[in-house]
Amino acid sequence: MAILTNEGTSSFFTHKWEYDVFLSFRGDDTRNDFISYLHQALCKAGFHTFFDDYLQRGEDVSAQLLKTIESSMISIVVLSENYAFSTWCLNELVSILKCKKNGQFVLPVFYKVDPSEVRKQKKEFGVNMTKHEETFKDNIVKVQNWREALNEVGNLSGYHYKNGGPETKFIQEIIEEISKFKIRGTLLSVAEYPVGVNSRAEDVESLIDINSNDVRMVGIHGLGGIGKTTIAKAVYNRIANSFEGSCFLEHVREHSRTNDGTIQLQEKILSKILQNQHLKVNNVPEGINVIKEKLCNKRVLLILDDVDKSNQIEILLGKHDWLVSGSRVIITTRDKHLLIALGKVCTTYKVKELDNHEALELFSQYAFHKVKPDEEYSELTNQALYYAKSLPLALTIIGSNLCGRTKCEWESALLQYEKYPNREIYQILKVSYDGLEETEKDIFLDISCFFKGRSRGFVVNILDKCSLYPKTGIPTLVNKSLITVDQGGNISMHDLIQQMGMEIVRQESPKIPRKRSRLCNHEDALNVLIGNKGSEEIRGIMLHSPTPVQVRLHPEAFKMMENLIFLMVANVEIIEELTYFPSGLRLLEWPNYPFDFPSNFGPQQLVALEMPKSCITLKTVFKEECLYENITSIDLSKCEFIIKVPGFRAPNLEELDLGGCGNLTEVHDNIGLLDKLKVWMLYDCEKLESLPSKLNLKSLQSLTLRGCKRLKKFP
Repeated sequence: MAILTNEGTSSFFTHKWEYDVFLSFRGDDTRNDFISYLHQALCKAGFHTFFDDYLQRGEDVSAQLLKTIESSMISIVVLSENYAFSTWCLNELVSILKCKKNGQFVLPVFYKVDPSEVRKQKKEFGVNMTKHEETFKDNIVKVQNWREALNEVGNLSGYHYKNGGPETKFIQEIIEEISKFKIRGTLLSVAEYPVGVNSRAEDVESLIDINSNDVRMVGIHGLGGIGKTTIAKAVYNRIANSFEGSCFLEHVREHSRTNDGTIQLQEKILSKILQNQHLKVNNVPEGINVIKEKLCNKRVLLILDDVDKSNQIEILLGKHDWLVSGSRVIITTRDKHLLIALGKVCTTYKVKELDNHEALELFSQYAFHKVKPDEEYSELTNQALYYAKSLPLALTIIGSNLCGRTKCEWESALLQYEKYPNREIYQILKVSYDGLEETEKDIFLDISCFFKGRSRGFVVNILDKCSLYPKTGIPTLVNKSLITVDQGGNISMHDLIQQMGMEIVRQESPKIPRKRSRLCNHEDALNVLIGNKGSEEIRGIMLHSPTPVQVRLHPEAFKMMENLIFLMVANVEIIEELTYFPSGLRLLEWPNYPFDFPSNFGPQQLVALEMPKSCITLKTVFKEECLYENITSIDLSKCEFIIKVPGFRAPNLEELDLGGCGNLTEVHDNIGLLDKLKVWMLYDCEKLESLPSKLNLKSLQSLTLRGCKRLKKFP
């Protein structure tokens, strides 16, 4: 069996082939029998074959024919007894071998001649070449080029047909061989408009370094829709032909859900690399061993696309210790942790978001089929770009959806996207959420609805007291590209990821907000509170009105919300005193609250209290006999009704802001003994005359007393 090899670069996999096969032959020798049968078999097998027996032939290969040779994936050179008699055939062969250096496959068929006759120019090949030397004695370089071409093609691995064997069987072997390489040589579809793909593919290629003789694994990670698969396909097209075998394994996550699907993945690796469509395995452990045994002597390229669990890598590669030097593995995943677990052998590459110019071009290509938008749509285009936030998936889908529509339709669609995410985008992004554990899902939804932009330490403190284990959950969300933590320690997320999280909550009860677990839309929250429509399902409310609003809430608006743990209100003034707050609150944020706490409120579960400029007195809520073990942060700055700070026990309190409490006169001595207090703000407490007699300064990092005019005694 012949083994087709390629000395060229990655051009083979990036070339746009016009023909599958170019047939080169000496017509007088083979036209009416072998070539006729071979051409018929090629056409029957579906190969687009260039075969022109009536071509006007001269001494030199025409420019048009040269272009045809260059645009053919494979050249089959049928070397018959009198092949070298034809100067046309020899010139054609020289052109074919030039194309071979640029990536074309060349398959020699030695028809009733021995390869050594061609290589060493013996018998008729020698006779004909001697005649050519006499004919072209004034152009000996031309003849020398012919001799070198014959020597080169004679050294290639090909097919040798001798007298006596059935030609049909021989031809079928050729068809089977080039079928394998046609499959191998087929380009993967990358993208209709691959804006920004090439530069990122080059980044990955530099990490792969196919010229190095070690074993390398590169993990491409990033959030859903960022272009990981597209980049991996582009890399595959560029380098696959540099390996003895290659396989791009798509949808690993999806196919690994069942045992049968996993086996199919294993079989695909084997069949693609070994070019054996009939190779089967009976079970997953057997498949691992077969892959190792069959491929351990091949330099391979494997791309595992969309991996979401480490065991998926193991069932396809085992311990990956069998990979031959020079082999490469590329893994695409949304979970960076999977790649870190592979150790030093795996280099990671985080896909860069599109820059503004790339985003504009990609969107414009899909929306207008050109690199820039129509001028009359420029403002609407900017709105679409702002919504998509440089995510290729969103730019592609939204651009396609808006293409050809009127400005009125654009405006309507963009308003709808702001309120309800595009279903196709939503489903793709939601895959990352679906793979989370239950506590991780709660953390993600809480961040989406309430904590985007807050400091990691603050969020960890809150969620830790909700039994959600954020110290492990938040790193998981980071690794899965659902959230990021910036250099300042603040949690952030892509706007479309946040919208996806909010939509998950909305889908819990699309028509009845009170049945949802979280209310973060101010209209829905107001509707529930004003109508006293609370329920036990609600665990969090964010009522942030975009403009100041005055409302009348039912005094017991929170009575039916026994499971409420987050209450965050801003820009809302109530005109009637509330008589009830849930005792399970962990976070209470309500600046400018116009009343004191209800006397029956017991904040033993509170972790953070932020109610600056409120009418709170403290004496009704923090009692000296009670232990407030959870609370770590209190902000009651500029609360003019606070006169005395009681000696409540809060052993984990770290921040206490009483700055601007102009009527504060006394602070209980117990406050000075809080041994974890780090930051204590008492600025502009104009009536404060003394501090606690004892201060535990071991943990105290900041004590602000600016503007405390009456303060005389400082321990």
